[in-house]
Amino acid sequence: MLLVDIATPQGLQQSAACRALAPALKVVAIAVAEAEQDILACAEAGVSGFVLREGSISDVVAAVHNAMRDELVCSPKVAAALFGRLALLSARTVTRAPAAGVDTLTPREHEIIRFVGEGLSNKEIARALRIRNSTVKNHMHNVLSKLQIRRRGEISKHLHANGALASASSRIQTR
Repeated sequence: MLLVDIATPQGLQQSAACRALAPALKVVAIAVAEAEQDILACAEAGVSGFVLREGSISDVVAAVHNAMRDELVCSPKVAAALFGRLALLSARTVTRAPAAGVDTLTPREHEIIRFVGEGLSNKEIARALRIRNSTVKNHMHNVLSKLQIRRRGEISKHLHANGALASASSRIQTR
């Protein structure tokens, strides 16, 4: 347990550094203003609890006990501020998330998945496209990442489900 006076400029910085060294450390910030900026700074620093500036010693004891039980007691005003920040961060994450799907694939990746849909191995795809086997593997890795799937066998299922699988048999060249 670490009690941090955030009235000092280094208080939250020191608590974040301590938590980086010991992630299980519980941090209770004291002398916190009920200003949204101070509360959010505590949350971002990973504090387990806080006591407002007007708080008593019994409030500090209660905050320590709550932190040890992984509980945080806060006013409705503080809860609203935390939920508002969470919503803002969530909205940013959604807008910054990479687009997933067939539309994000390059033309070469489209060729690769057509061949996969026909059941060809990486070696056969490399031969048909006259590229190295390692290049096919790189493209496969990118395809799996972009389609957000884990296994090669799921590509065909994904494409069939989205009606995006086209025949590649006309492109296969044998030697």
